[in-house]
Amino acid sequence: MSAYQILLVEDHADLAETVGEYLESSGHLVDYAADGLIAVHLATQNRYDIIVLDIMLPGMDGYKVCRHLREVAGLTTPIIMLTAKDQLENKLEGFTSGADDYLVKPFDLPELEMRIEALVRRSQGVRSRYEVGDLVLDTETLEVWRDTHPLKLSRICFDILKVLMQAHPKVVTRDQLERELWGDDLPDSDALRSHLYNLRQVVDRPFEQKVIETLAGRGYRLRAQDGFQPSP
Repeated sequence: MSAYQILLVEDHADLAETVGEYLESSGHLVDYAADGLIAVHLATQNRYDIIVLDIMLPGMDGYKVCRHLREVAGLTTPIIMLTAKDQLENKLEGFTSGADDYLVKPFDLPELEMRIEALVRRSQGVRSRYEVGDLVLDTETLEVWRDTHPLKLSRICFDILKVLMQAHPKVVTRDQLERELWGDDLPDSDALRSHLYNLRQVVDRPFEQKVIETLAGRGYRLRAQDGFQPSP
């Protein structure tokens, strides 16, 4: 499962902590807002893959937050509404406000994560080709090029590069990368380091500019002067 940047808007501190810790344990990056006004500020100042939005909030309720983000800020970020209100009129108001999904409390955390995954994937569309600078990866043909030169990668190195390219320009933590590659069946601690070394030997060593960057204590990312240019 991919790692996403998530804005969690929930004024109930215990629930927010429970949901936030669960999502972070799955490798997601979670920002938190306890009221509607802070939620609007964070959502308009930062880029998120999805917003998990409670309805009953101080300052500005979830319906108003959603309408503001859609109609005023023009955001298309997927929004899941969380609420204890399970009446049809409540759900209709949520969708009318611009929500993409509606989850009634209490809910199971794995279900929330599955809904997050489905909504983000749907919003991003299905893309088979990724480009970062002069580096190109095609998930359909399993081909990789750099500066028009074809590169031969092992399956695991291809998968590592795909995760880094999908996340670019964000940092991918070691835990996120390992979970993407091996799920819960993690190998020994040196396996990822060994595969990254092999990947660098092919992707970086023959070229003047190095694109795979290690950030001490944070993780890994790809860097390129001309940034991320996804193919149409």
